[in-house]
Amino acid sequence: MSDTSALTGTYTIDPSHSRLGFVVRHAMVTKVRGSFADFEGSVTVDGANPAGSSVNVSAAMASVSTGDEGRDGHLRSPEFFDVEANPTMTFSSNTIEPAGGDDYEVTGDLTIAGVTRPVTIDLEFAGAAKDPFGNDRIGFEGRAEINRKDWGLEWNAALETGGILVGEKVKLELDISAVKA
Repeated sequence: MSDTSALTGTYTIDPSHSRLGFVVRHAMVTKVRGSFADFEGSVTVDGANPAGSSVNVSAAMASVSTGDEGRDGHLRSPEFFDVEANPTMTFSSNTIEPAGGDDYEVTGDLTIAGVTRPVTIDLEFAGAAKDPFGNDRIGFEGRAEINRKDWGLEWNAALETGGILVGEKVKLELDISAVKA
């Protein structure tokens, strides 16, 4: 990454230009994609020492959307997210390590359905720009893979032809645009 000292500061995630999404295998033959519509967060950038930066994000679990209201309702139920008892998912970084070029490994605590576990997100700095309204913006793209059972998300159904309805591996996909405060 080139000189990032000018990027130092705290940025607020812009949900209208960002996406917190996931992909999971369905019925052993296809993938279902989903996202959370209601989320917020901040990115604090230490341009002189990127390892001193931090990320905090929270998402309203009731805002999950996969394009199928029946499936979304099931995800909100006690068999999955139990949004009545656990209304929010959170991520709070603990360490940020350079991984070469514009890539970083962001390790932190991910809380889903009341269970907190460490996860490492492969994060790519996508750039910085001043938008037409005079706001300083930064962008990131992130990926991680988790096993949903590690967060107590155990529900599944056996398929008549063998296999299971919902895959255990969940790919997390992040596209973040944040505005300097």
